[in-house]
Amino acid sequence: MRKVREDLDKRFDAYRAKRARAKIRATIIGITGSSGKSTVTKLLGHILASHGSVHTQVLANTMNSLVRMLYKRIKNPAELDYVIFEAGASGPGTLKPMADMLKPHVAVVTMVRLEHFSAFKTLENVAREKRTLVDALQPGGLAILNADDPHVIEMASAARHRVVTFGMSEQADYRVTDVHAAYPDRLTMAVHWRGGVLELKTPFPAEHFWLPTAAAICAALELGVPPEKVAASVETFQPLANRCKVLVTEGGPQFIVDAAKSPWHSIDLAFDMMAKATAKPKRIVLGQISDYAGSTRKYHYAYKTAREIADQVIYVGDNAHRSGAGQEDRDSGRFQELRTPREVSEHIKKTAVAGELILLKSSARLHLERIALAWTHDVKCWVPVCGKREGCDTCGLFEVPFEEHRDHVRQRRHARRWQRLRHLLGG
Repeated sequence: MRKVREDLDKRFDAYRAKRARAKIRATIIGITGSSGKSTVTKLLGHILASHGSVHTQVLANTMNSLVRMLYKRIKNPAELDYVIFEAGASGPGTLKPMADMLKPHVAVVTMVRLEHFSAFKTLENVAREKRTLVDALQPGGLAILNADDPHVIEMASAARHRVVTFGMSEQADYRVTDVHAAYPDRLTMAVHWRGGVLELKTPFPAEHFWLPTAAAICAALELGVPPEKVAASVETFQPLANRCKVLVTEGGPQFIVDAAKSPWHSIDLAFDMMAKATAKPKRIVLGQISDYAGSTRKYHYAYKTAREIADQVIYVGDNAHRSGAGQEDRDSGRFQELRTPREVSEHIKKTAVAGELILLKSSARLHLERIALAWTHDVKCWVPVCGKREGCDTCGLFEVPFEEHRDHVRQRRHARRWQRLRHLLGG
């Protein structure tokens, strides 16, 4: 009976979401891709906020999230100019229901990579899934595609809608040039389009952020945002937590926290960012590589690459033993094998050099962001794996011991209810 009730609840919520979608007159923008979609979503929402009223749904990118957004989170649909939704795919057939319900006017596809390897197996399967967002475009819709990715640009061949491309390719409608970043120098770039050349200063510490930046800019300009507003908004943007977010501590290290995702294709991008950075000395902390938990070869390659860039490499987690580091590196301290984020934090606290640059790279499972947070907060939640998908910044309970989380949340909820009741009673 419980399963029957849950199924009925889901059906009813989906019905309410479809009715709510029918009432929305705003421009609906769907964003997908193997990587970069969260940054595109957040940045585009930030830019469009200077041009109209926007509802942006970022990070929560599942069917349940879409349903709740449509019937619950969007309070005044008549007052909205834009609705932006980040659509994720965890396996074949997971994106199409979202695309069919969202019915976007604009679809943005960043790239096709083999994330969720165990579910998709091939790049072609990933591309097929991402394409469903383009296929779901409303009549007269706009597809914004990465001209540099063959699997993405192929989506333009049978598109029944207007297509605009971005990338470094000469054929791109929004062509990116002069990309430069060498931390602490942040990313600068130029975008050539039919309106001229747009010079941009961004807050990002790495060159690979040119792609989500270009995708967001392309969408904003196509939607009529003046170029000067676009440039000003990009410069004031605050990057997402745990996606190469920079934390500079007073008298201590500088952290680049890239601990939200760690697909194999992103490892070299993070290492390239560190190689080009001019801040010294450098350390790289590597945790979990997504979908390659048991691949010794991947961890071997990552260590060999990181060793050439950083003064010290630290492996943390259940796969720390897979580095292949030699005894000489272990004896000299060039390599450290530790089991928990807390051990890494204690090691860095003891050995930190003012101004050094530390990269924290891992999938979200280990929550390596706690290592950086411990320099500015009293972190007390050090359970090795908590099971929460959201980052510690979003959870907000990192200053509470893990075993007390449930009681803490219950007490906080109770206090809020009493506060609302007192407000209703005129207290």
